[in-house]
Amino acid sequence: MAMHTQRQRKKPMADINVVPYIDVMLVLLIIFMITAPMLTQGVQVDLPQASANPVEPSEDNSEPLIVSVDAEGLYYIGIGDKQEAPIASDSLFSKVRAVLERSPNTPVMVKGDTAVDYGSVVVLMTLLQQAGAPSVGLITQQPEQVETNIE
Repeated sequence: MAMHTQRQRKKPMADINVVPYIDVMLVLLIIFMITAPMLTQGVQVDLPQASANPVEPSEDNSEPLIVSVDAEGLYYIGIGDKQEAPIASDSLFSKVRAVLERSPNTPVMVKGDTAVDYGSVVVLMTLLQQAGAPSVGLITQQPEQVETNIE
């Protein structure tokens, strides 16, 4: 008599173990929470308020080149790895010229502090136009309440 054994068939398990996925998600959440404050770009300036329409994005969707002027009249540029270090005007001229030679359609924006001298902003805008910027935009903040005194 031949011995005939039957195999026990295991039913396939339909449950997915999600514990490793939750662990990975929590680690990524912590990493993003730590790195997100480091991603802010630029120098702290107190922007003037103006009620103007925002500038429409260009067709090529290039990132704007942001040049900042703080309350002491020091210039900062929004490219490279040293964004917090002030930059001299001749170095600013050469860097802006290099960026605009690579991509001439890059929008150039000025972010000036409210306490900065008007002459410093005009000198900066002239420097940017000499470097090859066809037009220079100004960054402002939207005021909380717009007061109109038209009589």
